[in-house]
Amino acid sequence: MLFTPRDGPLQIKNERNLATMRQAGRLASECLAWIVAQVVPGMSTLEIDDLQVQFAERHGVVPAPRGYRGFPRSICTSPNEVICHGIPSRNVVLKDGDIIGIDVTLIVEKFHGDNATTIAVGQPSEEAAALMRATLEAQRAGIEAVRPGARVGDIGHAIQQVAEPAGFSIVRDFVGHGIGRGFHEAPQIPHYGTPGRGLRLQPGMTFTVEPMINAGVPDVEIQEDGWTALTADRRLSAQYEHTLEVTSDGVRVLTVQNDDGAWEPPGRWTPPGFEGAPS
Repeated sequence: MLFTPRDGPLQIKNERNLATMRQAGRLASECLAWIVAQVVPGMSTLEIDDLQVQFAERHGVVPAPRGYRGFPRSICTSPNEVICHGIPSRNVVLKDGDIIGIDVTLIVEKFHGDNATTIAVGQPSEEAAALMRATLEAQRAGIEAVRPGARVGDIGHAIQQVAEPAGFSIVRDFVGHGIGRGFHEAPQIPHYGTPGRGLRLQPGMTFTVEPMINAGVPDVEIQEDGWTALTADRRLSAQYEHTLEVTSDGVRVLTVQNDDGAWEPPGRWTPPGFEGAPS
């Protein structure tokens, strides 16, 4: 989940905090996978929100977006040219060939787990499939740059080195963010940067890496609802997001379900709903 990170002191989590963060991350990823498995052509984005509410109620947790700074729903649904913060609506109905970003954040025992994926609804176009693949590979490259002693700029640079040579642009208006008890904490994690520059990473830091990659220009237009961010040229946009923990020797992905969260090399893990997209 994006929004704009608040400034504030860096929060280094202790082992007790991290244990809860791992629970929140695992449940958020299970929720996202459960929702994605039910998305089909003809479904409205409000029905996706209904699924989020059902999952949260069943598990006794809180959807973090609901009421956050006035956001009216429990999940962000961002189809096609919507970059982020799409508000679920009964009037937005998915059709075959659409792509949609689904962003789930849950509060579990006062800590947040935040993740997002972009999926194809039916058969994606060649452009959509190429965009999703490049965005996923860029996110993976950014995660691989996370380790103790690395700099924030290393993450953004790694993302740029994948996305831009593929002919796509990186949205700069929104960034990744620290996360924990707060939905948005320090530090900010831009998806572009200079190697060796920026805050030095240290064990106990938790933050998101969530590049938003556009097929066309990187510019953003915010709509009258104050939330929905569209690509300025109305071409497609994609996003993948994980919540991460900096460990003593690398990085743990907190929002990967059904494993211990250890990072896997590119190509070995595919986010839910992406399996059917052409390579």
